[in-house]
Amino acid sequence: MLSSIANIYERLVMECIREILEDGALAADQDYADDLACIALNSLPPKYVRHAVDFAAHLDDESHKTLRIEAADAVGKALETMSRRSSTR
Repeated sequence: MLSSIANIYERLVMECIREILEDGALAADQDYADDLACIALNSLPPKYVRHAVDFAAHLDDESHKTLRIEAADAVGKALETMSRRSSTR
């Protein structure tokens, strides 16, 4: 029933994490990436859409850029949190 509903930040956060992992800036397993995504997403307000195409059609370039920056900032803060947590163990 809700299969077409998604939080747009999920895709944006996963894209940011994928870019970091592809750049080799972070050696991580899937669990680490998933934890990183959860921390980042919990710091962002949900933005639900029915279809990504619908969402893109209703945003101008500046708004889309702002959402990407917000997602990247959240991932950066999540990285700091994960690093801080691992250093205290």
